[in-house]
Amino acid sequence: MTLISRALLLCVPLVLFAIAGALYSPEPPESEDTDIALGSLPKLPEWTADGLPDFSGYQDTTEKKAAFFSFLYPRIELANNRILLEREYLQSLSGKDELADDELEWLERQADRLRVEAKNGSPKQLEQLTEKLDVIPPSLIMAQAANESAWGTSRFATEGNNLFGQWCFTRGCGLVPLSRPEGANHEVAKFSSPYYSVRSYIQNLNRHPAYQQLRSIRSAARADGDAFSGIALAQGLLSYSERGEEYIKEIRAMIRYNNLEFYDKQFRAQLD
Repeated sequence: MTLISRALLLCVPLVLFAIAGALYSPEPPESEDTDIALGSLPKLPEWTADGLPDFSGYQDTTEKKAAFFSFLYPRIELANNRILLEREYLQSLSGKDELADDELEWLERQADRLRVEAKNGSPKQLEQLTEKLDVIPPSLIMAQAANESAWGTSRFATEGNNLFGQWCFTRGCGLVPLSRPEGANHEVAKFSSPYYSVRSYIQNLNRHPAYQQLRSIRSAARADGDAFSGIALAQGLLSYSERGEEYIKEIRAMIRYNNLEFYDKQFRAQLD
């Protein structure tokens, strides 16, 4: 799929999709689409600024889950598609004998964002960026969002649009946990909208050293030509929660019970 055709997919109205403890100090969310964005990336749809709906009013659990996933999936797809656009551009640079100044600048900014320290423009840098600049399966994002935000009803979700429990460490950057130990200085990050929470979560998994195993599983699947899944990548979440393996089992169980691999297949289908 070309850059243009994939970009057009990003403009599909939101209504079409309606049927269907991480340690991270986030940058100001609004900067995420202006610091390194390609000129070919389309403008973000207006609905990316929408806040979180009130999911507490649902009496029927099935309806509540359906509403939560229908709200979340388009934001996941949009964030992943924009990563694929950047990844495609990155791969185009890998085939060049010489890089222009603007291309080197783009690489440098991506490397800084994704914490790649190899020499700018070097094959090693391009290789490491290729491993880190990649998508996260929708099923994994949905399961963690539901788990960490209590299906969009937690205080951090409703007051801070934070669906994944991401932390920040600058005073006033977020919401102070009511159970924060004395002497601790972390807060739970606030985002201007759930979309930016999704973007920040994906960036966290793509760059934090704690999730190297997740990235290695993803890279191995790509190398073998396999369609990596949320079930497989969940193994790389050992450090996401102090519960370790029990947390991984719970996330995998949520993916299976809610048939979330359907969304992985749906996302892959629109790329074929």
